[in-house]
Amino acid sequence: MASLSDKIQQLDQTRIPRHVAIIMDGNGRWAKQHGHERRFGHENGVTTVRQVTEIASEVGVEFLTLYTFSTENWNRPQDEVDALMNLIVVSIEQQTPDLIKNNVRLTTIGDMDRMPEFAANRLRKCMQDTSHCTGLVLCLALSYSSRWEIVAACRQMAREAVAGQLDIDAIDDTVMSAHMATRDMPDPDLLIRTGGDLRVSNYLLWQIAYSELYFTSKYWPDFTKEDFVDAVAEFQARERRYGKTSEQVKHENEE
Repeated sequence: MASLSDKIQQLDQTRIPRHVAIIMDGNGRWAKQHGHERRFGHENGVTTVRQVTEIASEVGVEFLTLYTFSTENWNRPQDEVDALMNLIVVSIEQQTPDLIKNNVRLTTIGDMDRMPEFAANRLRKCMQDTSHCTGLVLCLALSYSSRWEIVAACRQMAREAVAGQLDIDAIDDTVMSAHMATRDMPDPDLLIRTGGDLRVSNYLLWQIAYSELYFTSKYWPDFTKEDFVDAVAEFQARERRYGKTSEQVKHENEE
């Protein structure tokens, strides 16, 4: 079996996905499988976040976006929500020195107005502390859902149109993308979902129109650096046509 270093060396460095988005699913089921409460799964999932951030940076990914807490997650039992909020903040604070050491910049997307004040303030502090970093951008999707994001973008465009700042007839894909929460990032090249479910769960629906989708039955706490590299290798084995034919793509690549 090939080692992790061998797998990395086998990757085509000219075809590393710039932006990888991940749905980190299966923490609760992993905990249940091991005879523990759901919190145990979330706590172990933090270790996977650190490992995946490290390997993404190592192979040359520029942006890594993690679906950390959805707007639908607010409907979970309050004790689980409280535990998640505290775990997210404490984990990020603990990892901030390593993020700085590894030149990783932290950012977020989502409805931060719904976040508890203590969590929002402490997360902003961590983002400020890493703001000078120029390597991998680690984006946490917190209190996020794609439908929330699209509605927010439409409302902002409507306000601009009413104020005479935006011509309605000028609204196109580019203008829409410029009003999305991810406007400072390229669209994901690769979307990974752990946990075995084959759906995208209200995550980056606008942005993943042409993303390659990679599903694994592994629960998030079991997802390894090797698994991430395997996903990138699978990505590189696919032909991305963007609606064109294989012949057109081959011709463009030869030019």
